[in-house]
Amino acid sequence: MTLLIILALVFGGVALMVFFGEKHAKPLDEKTQNKYSKIIIVLVFASLILGIFNSM
Repeated sequence: MTLLIILALVFGGVALMVFFGEKHAKPLDEKTQNKYSKIIIVLVFASLILGIFNSM
């Protein structure tokens, strides 16, 4: 039962983020998108490497 409550709260939170994001968010320009994509790629690879080291 607790799992269903947690899932409902997560679903509700995501639904609120989508609703308010579509209503109030501004589109990103190309320069900002490029900057964020470079940072995200580095973070993904760093988390993969850390996950590999943690599993050893």
